[in-house]
Amino acid sequence: MRFDTIIRNGTVATASDTFVCDIGILDGKIASLSTGLGDAAEIIDATGLFVLPGGIDSHVHLDQPSGEGVVMADDFESGTRSAVIGGNSTVLTFCMQEKGQTLREALKEYHAKAEGKCYTDVAFHLVITDPTAEVLGQELPALVAAGYTSLKVFMTYEGLRLRDDQILDTLDAARRTGALVMVHCENEDAIRYLIGRHEDEGKFAPKYHATTRPIAAEREATHRALSLAEIVDVPIVIVHVSNREAMEEIRRARMRGQKIAGETCPQYLMLTAADLDQDALEGAKFVCSPPPRDTQSQDACWEGLEQDVFDLFSSDHCPFRYDDPQGKLNEKGKRSFRWIPNGIPGVATRLPILFSEGVMKGRISLNQFVAQTSTNHAKLYGLYPNKGTIAVGADADIALWDPARKVTITNDLLSHGSDYTPYEGLEVQGWPIRLLLRGKSVINDGLLADAKAGGQYVSRQTSSLVNARKIDTGKSGQAAEL
Repeated sequence: MRFDTIIRNGTVATASDTFVCDIGILDGKIASLSTGLGDAAEIIDATGLFVLPGGIDSHVHLDQPSGEGVVMADDFESGTRSAVIGGNSTVLTFCMQEKGQTLREALKEYHAKAEGKCYTDVAFHLVITDPTAEVLGQELPALVAAGYTSLKVFMTYEGLRLRDDQILDTLDAARRTGALVMVHCENEDAIRYLIGRHEDEGKFAPKYHATTRPIAAEREATHRALSLAEIVDVPIVIVHVSNREAMEEIRRARMRGQKIAGETCPQYLMLTAADLDQDALEGAKFVCSPPPRDTQSQDACWEGLEQDVFDLFSSDHCPFRYDDPQGKLNEKGKRSFRWIPNGIPGVATRLPILFSEGVMKGRISLNQFVAQTSTNHAKLYGLYPNKGTIAVGADADIALWDPARKVTITNDLLSHGSDYTPYEGLEVQGWPIRLLLRGKSVINDGLLADAKAGGQYVSRQTSSLVNARKIDTGKSGQAAEL
């Protein structure tokens, strides 16, 4: 037998093409795309199904320190288990540097947390919270060369945010090393001012989380981040964009010639600030940052996907339990919105929501779906062409989707550590019924096919966006040598 597995009779889609063929898999790789491939140890009949690259979710928080008395709901085992239920074969999670900690110390901790527990393949973004001269001048160059080729900075959250001069230093280090920088854009000083004003007025309910983080605070920080990146001449990714005003900042930056990637998330398509305005503390379930906006902002985010202003559709999975003293309803969180942990679960629902609301309702094409949920993630974060596409030589990370299957989302379907989903009761059409990771079935008929976690850590190359900048500017430096 020439192949370990053959997938027959499916409609294959990549970011650019849709075609019917069989897929021959050998030693965890795609070995042939053809017809009449003969026999194999395993034959998978994909008649009536879409055969797509496994999803890549490049914005996932797992087992991350979350403040005194607060514990994240998902570790790497439960989080990646939920990811495969939703059709994902790779997740990129954040390795959070705490103040006074070296990047290598943080990585050692996160590798230990993930070791032997992952159902998906996993890579790490470095979160820079303490950009010392040693971190930026010594650690970062060595780690980028070792395959940790992306990092994140925050413009909000006291204890995490960087000042503008620190952001400039970090961007400059990224330019010299070839790292790609992700930026969380919200103006912390404006938010702190508004929180103080709300508390003076006795406004403590969850709904006030949204009014203390207005669109203007996100728009201003987005413009500032893009300006700082322009000054340093380095590409960046603007993550979890929630509204038109911030999206238009990205569009204008591109018109000026900047190399910029944009990202949005399911919560900005499906939720609004009204979801935070519920009886008792139910609104705490929907507290995330930036917060959900309004229906006009939802329309804008759909426009961004339809017109490819957004390259990435990610979950920003940041799960906490709701009815838990270490979760949303911690003692301080019960008293004020400012202490409710920011984040919602969504790694399992990201792909079904976009497939149903986007592809099945004609807002985006199947090829755009593949690009925005897999291929662009692989290219931007240095995983392509091993991942993110169906091509000879690529890892056999393959999801089989039934476009006719209708599923009502309930929390018990999702296998995550949280006790709720913000999308409870939502009916979607289209569901991943089988998922292969490097040729081995992880999900079969929508359920775990193997209780053993077989995911691996994957090292990465430099970003396509970094490489595009080098070509356009003729600049080389260390990035060209990695």
